[in-house]
Amino acid sequence: MANSKNEHSAAKKSPRTLAGAPANDAARTQMLQSYEAAIRLMQEGKFDKAHTAFEKMLAAGPGDLADRIRMYVSACLQQTKKGKAAFANHEEHYDYAVSLLNDGHYEDAREQFQAILKENDKADYAFYGLAVLASMTGDSHTCLEHLTEAIRQNPRNRIQARADSDFQDMADDPRFTELLYPEA
Repeated sequence: MANSKNEHSAAKKSPRTLAGAPANDAARTQMLQSYEAAIRLMQEGKFDKAHTAFEKMLAAGPGDLADRIRMYVSACLQQTKKGKAAFANHEEHYDYAVSLLNDGHYEDAREQFQAILKENDKADYAFYGLAVLASMTGDSHTCLEHLTEAIRQNPRNRIQARADSDFQDMADDPRFTELLYPEA
């Protein structure tokens, strides 16, 4: 009887998941962490990144999660197709990027500004948007680089930046003042 009691307590020390695998299996733990991270990406609306993460899990051998992962891959693909924004012109694309910036979706805004520049490297307004983004995120060096390029391409951006409250965190930087008021 003592042996069966010891065997019973040994079983308690090694908990099992519903699928029957030991709970402390390192590969399974890693898979579950990747799975949860991909779900979070979906919840954040980052369907392309979530799709990539789920595809990597399928390639790695997902075990009992395969059906769920395939379902999420399908959902990501549907959302990606649905979520592709089509813009009638560059102005609409810029407005969309600015709305992302204003809503605090900085990485998405950066991607949109960069997409505009990829289509048209003379889009001074996209450089201006990237400068605002860098200012808002505390990256003064990048802000100055992008604002310098925006002003080089269109000197009217200098006047606009002087009155733009989005650059308020840059106001104490002498390089910023020198850029906006070179005649002083």
